[in-house]
Amino acid sequence: MRAVVQRVLKAEVTIDKKSYGKILHGLLVFLGVEKDDTEKDLDYLVNKIVNARIFQDKNNKMNLSVLDICGEVLVISQFTLCANVQKGNRPSFNNAAEPVLAELLYNNSLEAFSKHVHTEYGVFGKMMNIEIVNSGPVTILYDSKKIF
Repeated sequence: MRAVVQRVLKAEVTIDKKSYGKILHGLLVFLGVEKDDTEKDLDYLVNKIVNARIFQDKNNKMNLSVLDICGEVLVISQFTLCANVQKGNRPSFNNAAEPVLAELLYNNSLEAFSKHVHTEYGVFGKMMNIEIVNSGPVTILYDSKKIF
């Protein structure tokens, strides 16, 4: 499972020109589910993300988590994070999970994040437009397979 996490001042997802989810001051999480991912991968990522000390403290050091600042999280499913780009010029998505597994783990991620912070989200499988104001910029890549 892969996640690209951006520290944001605000983020909003629109679907068919209608606002669907919106946060202020928190984390935008793009989540890609791979075919061999399990709840173990999900638990690892959620724990790492909500506890990541990437917000400034009073001394302007990145020392606070989204929990510490009472921030919000916007989670967006993004299978393209599972792309393999080693060969040729067209990305291969063979490592991406089948839609049934991917949607299940994506929905479980929403529940898991919601246990910690206010969580907004997009719609699995829909074409979405994401508008963000990245703070820093701070962007971090997480990959659950690099730890097991």
